[in-house]
Amino acid sequence: MPHDTLPPFVLKNGETFAMLDSRGEICQEVHPDSGIFYRGCRHVSRLQLLICGQHGAVLSSTQRGEIDLHVSHLTNASSGDGPAQGIIHIERSTALTPSSCLQQLKFTSYGGSKLSIPLMLIIDADFKDIFELRGFQRKARGQIVHQINSNGLRIMYGGLDGEARHTFLSLDAQAEAISETHISLQLELQPRITKNLCIALDFNKQNNEQSTGQQFANAIKYSLDHSLAAKAFTAQIASDNPDFNNWLARSYSDIHLLSTPTTHGIYPYAGLPWFSCPFGRDGLITARQMLMVEPRLARGVLGYLAEHQAQLNNTTNDAEPGKILHEARLGEMAALGEVPFANYYGTVDATPLFLMLAGDYLGRTDDINFITYILPSLELAHGWINRSLEISHDGFLRYNCNTKGGLRNQGWKDSEDAIHHSNGELVETSIALCEVQAYVFGAKRAMAQIYKNLKCREKAEKCLGEAEAFKSYFHHSFWSDSLDSYVMALDAHSHPCAVRGSNAGHCLWTGIATAEAAASLSRQLLAPHSFSGWGIRTLDDREMRYNPMSYHNGSVWPHDNSLIGLGLARYGYRLETMGIMSGLFDTARAMPLYRLPELFCGFPRQEGEDPTHYPVACRPQAWASGSVFALVEAIIGLSMGSNSETGRIWVQLNNPLLPLGVNALDISGLTYGDEQVDLHLSQGSEDVAVHVRYRTSRIDVQISK
Repeated sequence: MPHDTLPPFVLKNGETFAMLDSRGEICQEVHPDSGIFYRGCRHVSRLQLLICGQHGAVLSSTQRGEIDLHVSHLTNASSGDGPAQGIIHIERSTALTPSSCLQQLKFTSYGGSKLSIPLMLIIDADFKDIFELRGFQRKARGQIVHQINSNGLRIMYGGLDGEARHTFLSLDAQAEAISETHISLQLELQPRITKNLCIALDFNKQNNEQSTGQQFANAIKYSLDHSLAAKAFTAQIASDNPDFNNWLARSYSDIHLLSTPTTHGIYPYAGLPWFSCPFGRDGLITARQMLMVEPRLARGVLGYLAEHQAQLNNTTNDAEPGKILHEARLGEMAALGEVPFANYYGTVDATPLFLMLAGDYLGRTDDINFITYILPSLELAHGWINRSLEISHDGFLRYNCNTKGGLRNQGWKDSEDAIHHSNGELVETSIALCEVQAYVFGAKRAMAQIYKNLKCREKAEKCLGEAEAFKSYFHHSFWSDSLDSYVMALDAHSHPCAVRGSNAGHCLWTGIATAEAAASLSRQLLAPHSFSGWGIRTLDDREMRYNPMSYHNGSVWPHDNSLIGLGLARYGYRLETMGIMSGLFDTARAMPLYRLPELFCGFPRQEGEDPTHYPVACRPQAWASGSVFALVEAIIGLSMGSNSETGRIWVQLNNPLLPLGVNALDISGLTYGDEQVDLHLSQGSEDVAVHVRYRTSRIDVQISK
C-alpha cells in the first residue's frame, strides 16, 4: 500500500473531528495520529475498506470547505480473480454531525457484465485520550468491550472517570459476517448502474429511526445551510487574483470549520488535532484578526470567556480571581486530573487581551449594551492586572507556574525552551515578557475607551494616565541600544533577556513602542536575520538558541506575523506589512489546499523551493487562518467607528495599498450595526483608487493618502 504523502484531511463539527487520509480512511501506518475524535477521545482508530481484498487506488481527493465534506475518488486495484484494475469507480464522501461520522460510498462498474464484489470493512477503536496521543503516559486505562449485532457493531469503553464511551457502527446493507474488527458483505453491480453504501459511526447513540443514507443527506443539508447562514454575517472579500481568492476562501472556511456553538455565540477552537477546544489567547487573537469582517466572533469569544473567568485562587489550575481562561478540555485524563487542563488558567496574556478585544469590539460595533453586560468581568480582569502589577517587585506583569504539570512558560511562546538569555541559558520564573507589557498598555487604553463610552470620565482619565506612565516606564526598562530592539523579557531579578525575537513586534501592534523604536523594529524585523523570505522568524538567526526547525526558536508563525503587520501599519510602515503579506501569500500558494499551518520552519527562502513544513503543526489552526484578514485590514488601512454627537458612522481607509499580484479588491457587506457599505479598490498608475459601490444613509467614507 503506497504511503500517503499528503497531510491528513480534516473535518470538524461541534465536539467531533476527523483526520482522514486521501482514501477517506484511517490508517495508523499512514498517519499515526489520525482518527475520529469525540469530546477529547479517539472513538475510531482504524477505518479501512478492502475491495476484492485490496485497498482502493486513489484517483483524486479533496475537501469541499463550503460544506465541510471530504470526497475521494477511488478505483479497484488488480486482484487476481476479480475484475481488472480500473473497472470499478468509488466516490467516497465523508461528513460529520456534532456526534457522528457518516460516509456515503457510490460504486459504479464500467465492466461489460454483472459483477459480484466482496467488500470488507475494517474498524477499530482504541479510545485514547488526546493527551495520550501527544505522548503522555498513563498508569492505567479502562476496559474495551465489543458487541456484535445483525447489521453492525458496538464498541464500548468504560473509562476510569466512570463515563461510558461508545462507537456504534451501522450499515444500510446486509452484512455476511461480523467480527470484533471486520465486517464482510457482497455487493452486486450491474454495468453503469450506481449503487450506494452508507456507513454511520455514532458516538452518542440516540433513537434515530432514519436510514444511514438519510442521515448522510441531512448532514450535508445542515452543513450547507449553516455555511450560508454564517456567510450572511460576514463581509466578503474577493480579488482579481484566483490564488488570493483561494487563500481567502480556505482561510474563511477553516475559521468556520473550527468555530463551535456555545451559549454565547460561536467560539473558534484553536486548531486540529491537538487543540480542538476553547483556548483563551487563541480565541481572542483570532476574533481580533476577524473583527473587520465578522465582529460576531468577538462577541462569542468575549461572552464565553467572561462566563469562565476565574473567581477564586486555585493552585491546581493556576486560577486567580479575574484571570481569563487558558484552555478548557474535555476527556478522561482532564476529568481525572491526570492533566490540569479541564479548566486551566496558566496564561499571563489572555487577561489583557480580553480587555483589548472588548475595547476593539466596542469601537467596531458600538455594542454598548453587550459591553455593559460583561463590564463586571472586564473590571475583574482589570483588577487582576492591577494587583499583579502592584505585587510585582518591578511593576511589570509577570508569571509563575504554580500547578503541577502546568505550563512553565505562559506567554504565547509557551514551550520549555522559548524564553532564554543571550548565552542560551533558560530563564527561571518569574518572567516579564515584553509583549505582555505591550498588552497591559493596550488593555488600559481599552478600559479608558470603554469608560469614556459609558460616561465614566474620571475612570477613563485614570486608565489613560496609567497607560501613558506605563509606556514610558516600559521603554526605559526594555529598550536595548545594543540590540536596537526591545529585549525579549526581564528575568526574576529584572535582568534583561537580551535576545532579538518577534516578541518585540507585538509592541508595535498595541502602540506602546516609541516612534524611534518603531523605525528601528521595522528595519530589523524585515532584515534577512529575522525575515526568512516567507515570514518573520520567532527568533533572529544570530541568537544562540536559533533553530529553524524548533517550535518557538526560529520557526515562522503566521499569526505572529499578522500582529506584527498590524503594528507596522499602525506606525505607517505599510510597505513592510506588504512584505509580510507577500511572504505568507507565497507560503499559502505552496501549501496543500492553500491552508496556512500553525507554523513552518524558518529556513531562508531558496529559489525553486517551497517552505519547509513543521511536521506536527496543526492544520487548520484558527489564528493562522485569521492572518490574511488582519493583513488585508492593515494594508488597506481600514477602520470604522461612529460619532456619538452626529450619529454618523465613518469608514476610513488610510493610504490603502493592494497585495502584490492583486489589482482589484472588492469588500462587500461591510456592516456597522444595521448600516452597510460595499467598496471596490483598484490599482491605478500612482496609487489605489477607492470606489464606493453602495452605502446606506448614515455611512461616510473617508480616504486619506
